[in-house]
Amino acid sequence: MKTIVAGALGECVHVAGVINFLRLAEQAGWRTVFLGPAVAPEAFIEAARKENASLVGVSYRLTPETGERLLGEFAEAADELHQGGVRFAFGGTPPVAERAKALGFFETVFDGSETLEDSIAYLRGKKQGELIEGDIPQNVVERIRWKQPYPLLRHHYGQPTMEATLAGIERIAEAKALDVISLGIDQDAQANFFHPERQNPRRMGAGGVPVRSPEDYRALYQASRRGNYPLMRTYSGSDDFLELAAMYVDTINIAWCAIPLFWFNQMDGRGPWALKESICKHQEVMAWYGQRSIPVELNEPHHWGMRDAPDVVYVVSAYLSACNAKAFGVEDYIAQMMFNSPPGTSDAMDLAKMLACMEITRPLEDEQFKIWRQTRTGLLSYPLQKDAARAHLAASIYLQMAIKPHIVHIVGHTEAHHAATAEDVVEASAMAQQAIKNALGGQPDMSKDPFIKERATALVEEARVTLNAIRELAPPSVSDPFIDPAILTEAVRKGILDAPHLKNNPFARGTIQTRIVDGACVAINDAGQPISESDRIDHLLKEAR
Repeated sequence: MKTIVAGALGECVHVAGVINFLRLAEQAGWRTVFLGPAVAPEAFIEAARKENASLVGVSYRLTPETGERLLGEFAEAADELHQGGVRFAFGGTPPVAERAKALGFFETVFDGSETLEDSIAYLRGKKQGELIEGDIPQNVVERIRWKQPYPLLRHHYGQPTMEATLAGIERIAEAKALDVISLGIDQDAQANFFHPERQNPRRMGAGGVPVRSPEDYRALYQASRRGNYPLMRTYSGSDDFLELAAMYVDTINIAWCAIPLFWFNQMDGRGPWALKESICKHQEVMAWYGQRSIPVELNEPHHWGMRDAPDVVYVVSAYLSACNAKAFGVEDYIAQMMFNSPPGTSDAMDLAKMLACMEITRPLEDEQFKIWRQTRTGLLSYPLQKDAARAHLAASIYLQMAIKPHIVHIVGHTEAHHAATAEDVVEASAMAQQAIKNALGGQPDMSKDPFIKERATALVEEARVTLNAIRELAPPSVSDPFIDPAILTEAVRKGILDAPHLKNNPFARGTIQTRIVDGACVAINDAGQPISESDRIDHLLKEAR
């Protein structure tokens, strides 16, 4: 194991950057020795010899003129080590870094503008500017492990024209802003890609980029082959699911599939299939990707949350999602957790809900089924005022870091006003990265809060009541009610799974009432009082008799 010795030179006491650098080095397989602040040049050299260092990291963040003199003296004193093959790297403010670079002594100079990928690649043997596609994993699970403890960053992106989207993807990739570009494609591409006769030219570009051929997808993917070589994924569509899946694998090397369980059909008006049939179709898609060892995300729970369903239904849908993914052969399951949904949910109750989702699904994990956590900010929670939206993005992501996500799906701060431009994405990424760095630097463990733990435990208990009610819908001939399309459809029809926004829906009951109480979204009775899940289910069963 190679050794890095690093510290702040001379009278400089600023060591946060040094510590972050050494943390990355440890993850890259280095043995690290931290010398601390205000290290004399002789102490640096002595430590490098004693520890048999392969690399010496020097930091200085004070006056450029003083730094230039001190670094010159250091370079002269360390020349013997340098000639002997020891490598030297410098990190400091841009003015000091400029002078350090002019010395010609340091192998590389960091001025703070580098991306995380730049630093990791350097520590794994690449010089600055030499990053190529093979240096960064092009498989999402491998990339998660490569980047830990930092989560992957994802953002939707798609402009109303191919030309604008191609240019924007190039900009995002060159800025190294994201690990995953989620192509936002227009509604005709989602529903009618293989049916040009059903497409309407007046709708072109409505909701995203108007892709109309496999070559369009290939061009978009090629635009991303630069910078930090981000992965790419897109919607699973609302019809012709398997045909789209095969094309995505072939054209954009799709990072993972995202598909709901109960949605994108006639129930929400986004697809041609009835509820039961769409569940069957979605299960076929899960199995197709599972057979190819491609990860699958069920973007299911937040659809209930966005329709003001109570927290317990959110937790139940998280469990049903994981159950179905496992049952249909998915090996790597991406559990999406949308915070701030419904928007009035408090941070404490939001976190409790996600902890409950993690707790109830944890027993499903085994050697063949791994759950990866993906968090995102609530789609409907952004304020319109831009500065307030920026603050909301940072605060939400800082809270999300409490559950140590593997992927952070950034929802841009412009969401309430317009679909993100490439510059919006780069800006949102910078804010997200800072919030993540702050959290990884020593975030308090909010999951230990007794109030939050109590709520999480209560949600798991209530979710088991709901799951038991679904189980009891099934006759003895059904081996697993949680993956049976007829039983799942019946659970919605009877109102066991329900949301206020489903009122007057032909597939759902839509009679549940909810309210934010003490920061949590709970079911209420006709008198406006919160009711337990047991009481709610009992009331439904009595009405059904």
